[in-house]
Amino acid sequence: MQQYVLPFTAIDRSKIAVVGGKGANLGELFNVPGIFVPEGFCITTEAYKRFIASNEAFNEMLNSLERMTIDNIDAIETIGSKIRSHLEKLAIPQEIKAEVSEIWEHTGKHFFYAIRSSATAEDLPGASFAGQQDTYLNISGLDEILIHIRKCWASLFTDRAIIYRIQNGFNHRDVYLAVVVQRMIFPEVAGIMFTADPVSGNRKVVSIDASYGLGEALVSGIVSADLYRVRDGTVINKKIAEKKIAIYGLEDGGTIKRAVAKEKVNRQSIEDQVAVVLAELGQKIEQHFGCPQDIEWCIADDTVFILQSRPITTLYPVPRFFDERLHLLISLGHAQMMTNPIKPLGISILKTFMPLGKNGNQRTESNLMAEAGGRLYIDITKVLDYKLGRKLFPGLISNADEFIGNALREFSSWKTFKIQSGPGKKIELPLIAKIAPFIMKVFKNIVFKESKGITERVDDLIDKQIRVNRDIIYQKVGIDRVQQIQQLLPTMLPFVLKNVGPYIGTGLLTYRLINKLAGLWLNDTEQELRGISKAPVGNVTSEMGLALGDVADIIRGYPSVIEYLKTAADAEFMTGLDGVEGGNKVKTSLNSFLAQYGMRATGEIDITVPRWREDPTQLIGSILSNVESNSAGMHRTQFLQGEVEAKKAVESLIRRLQYTRFGFIKAKIMKHLLVAYRQVIGVREHPKFFIVQNFDIIKKAILEEAEYLVAAKILEKADDVFWLSLDELIEVINSKKADLSIIKKRQEEFKQYIKLSPPRAMTSEGEIITGLQQQQDIPEGALVGSPVSVGLVEGRARVITNLANARLNKGEILVAPFTDPGWTPLFPLAGGLVTEAGGLMTHGAVVAREYGIPAVVGVDGATVKIKDGEMIRIDGRKGYVKILSE
Repeated sequence: MQQYVLPFTAIDRSKIAVVGGKGANLGELFNVPGIFVPEGFCITTEAYKRFIASNEAFNEMLNSLERMTIDNIDAIETIGSKIRSHLEKLAIPQEIKAEVSEIWEHTGKHFFYAIRSSATAEDLPGASFAGQQDTYLNISGLDEILIHIRKCWASLFTDRAIIYRIQNGFNHRDVYLAVVVQRMIFPEVAGIMFTADPVSGNRKVVSIDASYGLGEALVSGIVSADLYRVRDGTVINKKIAEKKIAIYGLEDGGTIKRAVAKEKVNRQSIEDQVAVVLAELGQKIEQHFGCPQDIEWCIADDTVFILQSRPITTLYPVPRFFDERLHLLISLGHAQMMTNPIKPLGISILKTFMPLGKNGNQRTESNLMAEAGGRLYIDITKVLDYKLGRKLFPGLISNADEFIGNALREFSSWKTFKIQSGPGKKIELPLIAKIAPFIMKVFKNIVFKESKGITERVDDLIDKQIRVNRDIIYQKVGIDRVQQIQQLLPTMLPFVLKNVGPYIGTGLLTYRLINKLAGLWLNDTEQELRGISKAPVGNVTSEMGLALGDVADIIRGYPSVIEYLKTAADAEFMTGLDGVEGGNKVKTSLNSFLAQYGMRATGEIDITVPRWREDPTQLIGSILSNVESNSAGMHRTQFLQGEVEAKKAVESLIRRLQYTRFGFIKAKIMKHLLVAYRQVIGVREHPKFFIVQNFDIIKKAILEEAEYLVAAKILEKADDVFWLSLDELIEVINSKKADLSIIKKRQEEFKQYIKLSPPRAMTSEGEIITGLQQQQDIPEGALVGSPVSVGLVEGRARVITNLANARLNKGEILVAPFTDPGWTPLFPLAGGLVTEAGGLMTHGAVVAREYGIPAVVGVDGATVKIKDGEMIRIDGRKGYVKILSE
């Protein structure tokens, strides 16, 4: 026998499929001692299913709705209206009426009730359907209750509810509706409480909104509320609003808006001590559910009643720490220009790759890196414990992301941090001894300069080490191979720091000195500074872009191949070329390119993303853009022209300095710096190239092991291994069994992570530090970022979020979430660059300078705030983007 009605006493969170999120949470809390929830009952989803059962007209309307996309707003409104009208006229089956009547009489016929919708996909940690369905207050009598139950069922198909489901991938047939019928409370004051600050994200701060009358006025946003922020039993901040209106219940049912008494308009709606009590109650509820809560509460007859509680779904996840101190976490993704989530194997590889924080065992994952929301964060707190770290590291990290550098400075000034960390440690001699050789090499490179051939020597070192690492990995199989990978990973960063790091440090320092001295000694050096970084010799990423341009030149001569590329699919991409005129020649050219650069990809620090050799269609957008916007050989001509312009820029700076006071000395210093700079900038991309080649070898080896597991029927498919850590992979190989349910759970979590916007910096309490500071001389309404490549340009914005579908016309301004080496082929076409992540020395900034195009990076939300095709102006000196017109 189906159960159509359940009292709160029979409900807990295990009943979510039967009573929905809201009903399950209320039933759970109703049975917790010390928490007062008004009595009530739920009309279950079984009642809803019975209500719509065998209804052909409703089923046909659902079929129409399932064909709708977010672009069909008018059609959605029409179908939604028809469904609501149909359901509100549909008769409620007699057996449901009977159960509702019985429990209503038991709960109290003389009471008034609040009737709220409770969807099965509502109030979940990964999705909030709050406000998608309707609420009805102060309802009296069985007939009115039944009418409003039916209205709640119909509200499952309001326009906003339908659109929300489409946007979040919920099937309309998979979301059922329960209805909460709860005894009305007529409070003196009511409000909303967030057990974590919804603005800053701080999990230690409770945020409370309070106003007079029913809380519905607050939820719907029609009245002002007092705001209290409580931490550790103390109100740390409050803002008292002007409360002119409140909503009250009427004696005969329904609600009414009334003016607040004059003497109460500007008075606190609750005393500070009441706010503290509320915060303690909220933290008790949070502890019970295990995650921060959004709670509706009210106070009547000196009793706090809880009317709703649901997870806060807008907070970015925070890693767990097992000490009491405040930690600062900075985003690896922003520094590496890859802010997408990373699968568990990719996370494990990167945490093992970090050579620090290992507690003596190099094969383990570093405890200085923490995963949150599928992204990696570096715990930088220990660096800031040092006085020198606070002084130097913010400036150093600003080269990767200026706003992270600002966040470090801000955090270092916090009173809480200063109390726990003290005045700052001094660097001990052993650490100085480790750092000193690096500093001396940088100093030597600047003062004495090296002879030519730096890139060739670095190339030889890297090629030799790659061969050694490949042999080491492929000499072993099974558990031994995976453990060898764990042993090898943390050796890579020390290798590049030792062999390439001093050259990169030299390039960074000389570039800053050149800019500083040019600004100090001369006026208007913008043109020269735009030129000095162009066409660096030996840059592996620039060479890759030129090589892809050569492929485009071959394709340019075969119109049939061009047409084929426009519709080519992944699976048969290469074989499909065989039947096209010129296809074999193009195939040979592409294979040659992939043999050299096929290990690269967008977001390549994540070992699990497809490499170009695995999915060559990723290159189609770049190739076609080059074919359509360039003529044959233009990419090579532009590069040679860049070399000429760089030489002229260097000569111009030196010549102008000779005519200033003490010009001979200034010119000599500048020439020395410029020569040193041009000698070393070619190796800037070598460390990443070395690491990516190693990652590709490791990926092939792990997939080989995965194929063995598939053959043994332990895994369903090879890329299931991407959802395991290295230690878990060892355990699977050892035990010959894998928990496939964990893999599926992680895949579902990953879908939610994709929707999150990761912060650049946050504390272990969850507080987000944006690092945004008010900048001078920025036009009103402009989007602010970091200036990384000087120049002013106006042009049409081309917003590209997926490189595989990238089409950029010559002179358009590239607007992207980030750029890494995979984006390099688009730079010869771009008139300017705007990214959401990056800093002075990250990929996009460096390549923009190499091509002499203005660039502004670190512009939060650029790909959303700037619409594709809009005319924009970017100022690469002041660091802003101005939208000019649609």
